[in-house]
Parts: sequence; C-alpha cells; structure tokens
Amino acid sequence: MGHLHRREFLGLAAAGAGVLALNARGAAPVASSTSAARKTKRVVLVAFAGGVRTRDTFGTPENVPNLKKLADEGVLYTRARTANLGHFGAALSIFTGIAEQRGIRENARGPYPTLFEYARKDLGLAANDVWITTSGGAQQVNYAYGLHAEYGAEYGANTLDGEGIFNKEFKRVLDALGRPRELPKDEEAVLKKLRASLAQGGAAGLNSAESAAQVERYILQELTRGTADLTGANAGDAKALRLARNLVSLFKPKLTAVVLQDADTAHGSYNGYAEVIRRNDAALGELVQAVRADPELANSTALIVVPEFGRDRDLNSRRGLDHGDGSEDLSNVACLCWGPDFKRGEVVKDEVQVVDVTPTVCELLGARAKLAKGKRLPGLFG
Repeated sequence: MGHLHRREFLGLAAAGAGVLALNARGAAPVASSTSAARKTKRVVLVAFAGGVRTRDTFGTPENVPNLKKLADEGVLYTRARTANLGHFGAALSIFTGIAEQRGIRENARGPYPTLFEYARKDLGLAANDVWITTSGGAQQVNYAYGLHAEYGAEYGANTLDGEGIFNKEFKRVLDALGRPRELPKDEEAVLKKLRASLAQGGAAGLNSAESAAQVERYILQELTRGTADLTGANAGDAKALRLARNLVSLFKPKLTAVVLQDADTAHGSYNGYAEVIRRNDAALGELVQAVRADPELANSTALIVVPEFGRDRDLNSRRGLDHGDGSEDLSNVACLCWGPDFKRGEVVKDEVQVVDVTPTVCELLGARAKLAKGKRLPGLFG
C-alpha cells in the first residue's frame, strides 16, 4: 500500500473527519471580539511536572538556554503559587483551574471540567483540534476530561501516552505498518490497542476502510518519526515532547498539552534531576523550532510552561530533593508565557496562581472557564 502525500492526507481528513477526528463537534464557536482580534490561534501548554524548582531553571540559566530565550521574548511570572503538593492533584489543577486536593496515588477523573472541555464545547472543536501527550503512568490519562455533567468525555482531549505507544511491543507493530501484509493475530491485537489510544469516543470514519487504513498508516509514520529510539534520563518526557512536536506540525491543533514527570527522579539524585531539566529544555527547543519554522504556526502559536510545584530548599540524605518542607522553593514556581500577543521581556514578580493557567488559555482561544477558580494572568498582553 502506498503512502499518502501530506496534502492528500489533509484532504481526506477534511472530507471525512479523519480516523482521529472521532468525537462529535460541539456547539458553534463562541469567540469574543477581543479573542478574534488577537494573533494567537493555537496554544501549547507544557506541564513541567515531576516537581521543578525555579532555582534550577531560571535561577541556573545554563540549564535552560531555550527557556531563557523564550522568557526574553515573552512574560515570566517568578512567583506562581502552587495548588497543592501531591503530583496528581497539583498537575490536575493546571488543567482545571481549581486547587485539586487529591492523594498522590489517586487514579480517578476529577469532578470539574478541564480546559480541553471548555475549549471544545465553547468553540465547537473536533477531537483532532485538542490533544494531550503524557510522559507515562495511568494517572495522567485522567487529565483529558472530568466527570462534570455538562462536559465530560464528549469534549475531552485525544490522549497519547509516549510510553504506551513507543515501548518495544508497539514499535514492532509500527515498523510493520508500511508494508502491505496481513498482521499476525498478536500484532493485530496490539494495533487495536494502539488505535484505541489514538482516539476518544465513537467512530466517524472516512469514505472507505481502505482510505481509513491509508490515513492511519500515514498518521502513525508521521507521529512516530524517530521517537521510539529516544533514551536517556528523560526518555519518557522526551517521547511526550517529540510526540507533541509531531502533532503540532501535522495537525496544527488549537490546543496541545504535554505532561512531563521525569524530574521526580530528584528524590534520589539531584544530578539526575538536573540532567532531566537540561534534556527537557533541549526537547522544548526542538518543539519551538518546529513552530518557528512553519509559516502557519510561527505567528499564531502561544506556549505556556509551568511546573505543578517546586522542590525542597535543601538536599535530603540521598543528596536528592523531596517536596514537603513548605519552603518558597517548593510552593512558588516560574510560569513562562511566550506568544505573538504577549509582552516581550516582561518579568512579573507579583504573586499569581498556577490555577490561573486554565482561565488564561481559555480566554486566549475565546472560550470561558466558567467553573475555574483562577483568573487570567495579569500583565500578559502587550
């Protein structure tokens, strides 16, 4: 079976909603005149999760040359107050705009809508306009949507888990996808699992099974370019970031989120944690370079990067960093905003909240986070 050219793929996707545009569209777009006048049409949100201190990022600029460059071109909030100190609830708070007081080992969807649901419902976005890529772990799929009766799975984000797709089992299937042969039963079962991970909700297929198969193969080849072979201290994070980079380039979604987690190695090794920060900065640089290199994306895409919380002030007995001392290093993080409508080289030292991210993203896109407790980040627009 031959491969589709990008334009042929996009034509098929537009005609039949594509294999991945599986969820029904919401209501007609509701965009304010202010949002319509802005240049920002797309947002990439990176939850630099795992616990990352500002002291080790913007306080040590040699660790994050790419983030530093973006801060020089955007707005940096140096005192973003975190919602809580448990990974799951704190990261979920970034996506709901509500301080989610949840246990570190909880694994259930929250009762509140996420920014993905607000955007899809208010703006009438299809599933291939809203994505979240994760670094691994069953908990992180819960960030795609909540259980609120007015929102829910119908308006959730498509979820791709880097480790779930790019482990050796899946790579064996992906390596075979370009060849026109019948898959053995075990590989077919894995492919079905992969298809399920590529989409949420019911099917809205193309004109024929053959067209759908061609599009699926093309998508898989595009999404997985070079990703399965990524290794190193931040392998899970690197895969999630590479996947997001390919998604942004291929689909040009309205909203793309990335959830990282490898910085949590800090508990046992400060040096390992610092290496994760450096590697993730390099991967973020690749994502931004892809945006800058695409004429359609370059002047229409905003990037927001924020940790869920920081780290303790002092090293533990293992020469690592925990997260429980209540210090400013732990409870305040740096939030970076870069985009065509934002001020340039602005540093905001007043306290803001991590839960302010959801209302800010929604307002940028023309949606309303009506149940969120945060508010739009101040001093953002030029």
